[in-house]
Amino acid sequence: MIAELGAFALVLALVMSAAQAGLSIAGRLRGSRLLSAAGEGAAAGAFIGVAVAFAALTYAFVTSDFSVTNVAANSHTTKPLLYKIAGVWGSHEGSMLLWCLALTGYGAAIALIGRGLPAKLKASTVATQGLLGVLFLAYTVFASNPLTRNLHPPVEGNSLNPLLQDPFLAIHPPFLYAGYVGMSVVFSLAVAALVEGRTDAAWARWVRPWALAAWSLLTIGITLGSFWSYYVLGWGGWWAWDPVENASFMPWLAATALLHSAVVTEKRGAMAAWTVFLALLAFTFSMLGAFLVRSGVLLSVHAFAVDPARGTLLLEILGIAAGSGFALFAWRAPSLPPGGLFAPISRESALLLNNLLLSATTVAVLFGTLYPLIAQAFGRAVSVGAPYYTLVFGVLGAALMILVPVGPLLAWKRGDLPGVLQRLWWAALTAVILGGLVYFLAEPRKAAPAATVALGMWLIAGALAELLERGRVGRVPVAETGRRLRGLPRGAWGMTLAHLGLGVFLLGAAVDGGWKVETANVVGVGDTITAGAFKLAFEKAGEVDGPNYTAERAVFTVTRDGRPTCVAAPERRFYPIGGQTTSKVALCLRGVSDVYVVLGERRTGPTGAPTWLVRVFWNPWARLIFIGPLLMALGGAISLSDRRLRIGVPRPAPEPAE
Repeated sequence: MIAELGAFALVLALVMSAAQAGLSIAGRLRGSRLLSAAGEGAAAGAFIGVAVAFAALTYAFVTSDFSVTNVAANSHTTKPLLYKIAGVWGSHEGSMLLWCLALTGYGAAIALIGRGLPAKLKASTVATQGLLGVLFLAYTVFASNPLTRNLHPPVEGNSLNPLLQDPFLAIHPPFLYAGYVGMSVVFSLAVAALVEGRTDAAWARWVRPWALAAWSLLTIGITLGSFWSYYVLGWGGWWAWDPVENASFMPWLAATALLHSAVVTEKRGAMAAWTVFLALLAFTFSMLGAFLVRSGVLLSVHAFAVDPARGTLLLEILGIAAGSGFALFAWRAPSLPPGGLFAPISRESALLLNNLLLSATTVAVLFGTLYPLIAQAFGRAVSVGAPYYTLVFGVLGAALMILVPVGPLLAWKRGDLPGVLQRLWWAALTAVILGGLVYFLAEPRKAAPAATVALGMWLIAGALAELLERGRVGRVPVAETGRRLRGLPRGAWGMTLAHLGLGVFLLGAAVDGGWKVETANVVGVGDTITAGAFKLAFEKAGEVDGPNYTAERAVFTVTRDGRPTCVAAPERRFYPIGGQTTSKVALCLRGVSDVYVVLGERRTGPTGAPTWLVRVFWNPWARLIFIGPLLMALGGAISLSDRRLRIGVPRPAPEPAE
């Protein structure tokens, strides 16, 4: 009965989304606040309907109700509670329900707390969000319903993919979807701006908090997914340029460009058309990601295995939504205001160049992701791997990183570049010295990673230099410096933290990528294996029982220069339901570095004693790779708390009725 209630609520949510769109459009055309308010109420109703459906599916998973087809296919009674709940969004059908929950949730949020928006712009935004809800809810109800009944329920269900049974991956999709789907509000605001012919500074100010919230959540989601890939898949890396990884990276790049472009539109009224275009593009990439991971065109551990027919429907939704948005943009773009003029050396120019470089990297990732698929459609086998992306990001990324500390110190309209460089000289010197030390002291000598370390230090020191400049450190009394720093808006602190986090990430990526050590040997109990400066002694091996698996566990004592460092206990797990075997990586954290141990298959040695293939990695500074993006997301959250970017701003004066 609970499942039927959820299915009914899902259909009701579809009806409410249609009412949200229809009432909001009618309210806009007739200038009726009553109809517009009814559309806003329908937006809240759509969210409640999807929330009820989501709660019903969660109840079915928690209680192991195998009469629900989705539960029988992705859960079983012995699975831990956390992974029963994670199973709700661990399938194609459940993940689409999570997508709809986020979509209608954002629609309700813009309807209920968007009181500072002008009435016409708000009605158009709520209507667009409702139309998006109709598209995705109709797909979920008619083509991907997660609450359908199984007429012949099994006694026991199937297991969720063991690789997905991990705490970090359990929370990864909610954060990722909150970021993905958060771009829908930015998309709706862009469509509304084109309809109303209003792309002024006030509109850009409204876009920024929604884009910032979605960007921060997406940053956390991508970081959680990367950390899962690092310590669950057992390959020793954190990013493989997998097409599904790229599918989440492209909207992040577009949103990053949007955040910087919106600042120019808000402060100077310039780049308005470009800001609108990026707002449309960010959610388009989100929808493209939904298509890529569910269409069956990609083979990846991240992708859902579904039939091509449903992938075609998603492609049609992408075409309808994105096509309509960009067609409207093409029609209205010539009438958008050109914006203010600015000198070639100015903060506007720096942000424009920032956008061009970010856009170029986005296009490069898009090409690398789609070209093999296009070539395959014509019967050619083509692969685009890490060397391509390394080259692209080596050139474009370096130019972008050099620019980042310079932009905030330039004045609006006309800047003083020599003056800015003079204030950054110590940051540049620090970066060069650190890069040089790494090059000459680290073995083997590697120029590219050392240069990347220098870029990371340049970002960190540049962010601090910008903060010191705002506080006029060394030029005014200490008390005055403290007063200035305390008086800085939270947005300035958030920007500094985000740029600093990017530098921390670069440091980790450079050192880990340049000086990682990998060793693989077949060893038995009593043997040793060496990785860099670390020696691992194989102490014992035995069987252990988990909640829904059995495992072989090996115990290694890790020493450095004869001194005990840690004990590593990697496992090789077997899941009887599903018959799958996975590795459980052991991590020994040493500062911000990892000793990373993977236990392979058991073999029979020459003497008849059991042996195992063991791979050991020394990953220097690897944790900075994940700390950096979390600092960036924290910077976004701090900026979002700035009173100037707060979503619930005072209500403007009422507009005259038409």
